[in-house]
Amino acid sequence: MSAPLLDVSGLSRRFGGLKAVDGLALTIQPGEIMGLLGPNGSGKTTVMNLISGALRPDAGSILLDGRDISALAPHRIARLGVARTFQLVRMLPSLTCRENVLAGLAFGRAPLWGHAAAGRADVLLTRVGLTGRATTATGELTYIDQKRLELARALALQPRLLLLDEWLAGLNPAELQQGIALVRSLRSDGVTILMVEHVMDAIRSLCDRCVVMNAGRRIAEGTPDVVLGEAEVIRAYLGDDDA
Repeated sequence: MSAPLLDVSGLSRRFGGLKAVDGLALTIQPGEIMGLLGPNGSGKTTVMNLISGALRPDAGSILLDGRDISALAPHRIARLGVARTFQLVRMLPSLTCRENVLAGLAFGRAPLWGHAAAGRADVLLTRVGLTGRATTATGELTYIDQKRLELARALALQPRLLLLDEWLAGLNPAELQQGIALVRSLRSDGVTILMVEHVMDAIRSLCDRCVVMNAGRRIAEGTPDVVLGEAEVIRAYLGDDDA
């Protein structure tokens, strides 16, 4: 097996008396799609914030291709090849779709400017299903198209590791299938993905492996079918009475 692209060890983060992440360990191989699962409040988004640099860990290490990134600023981590989306879609509302993607291209691993950047932005918009929407104002986009735009901006960073935080949430059944197909297609572009998700159909369709968290700790790891059938995972989601 090749060396992991991401190697997290002993990762911990406390907020006052709450230990949001407690000694988490996980590894992700290049080209893998891993699910990060768990009930609300289990620490999943905190892990995403720690990996992307929005938060600093209290303890532990985060190695990206062997380099410890746990003390780096978010923009430096982005330049090393980590991009993310958010639970609540974050766009630059005063800008067009193309301009939103241009903002990402300016801060990626190989920054682009001018005509080259505009051409690349249009390619990325087409890649996520927004062909012909380059000059559209973000306020005119449907919910799924807002998500597509946020994904295009993340891809503009040329990520080696893409963090998707509930990117498929809130989609209707037809949109969900489109979203699953789009995420799956990113693997062919050489993108490794860590995804926080509650849509189990998506987890089963997309993920090679899953790590399940509860109360900040890892409680299970394995293929989707295996971990979702474990008694401790069922108790974490449903409670003891239903396990």
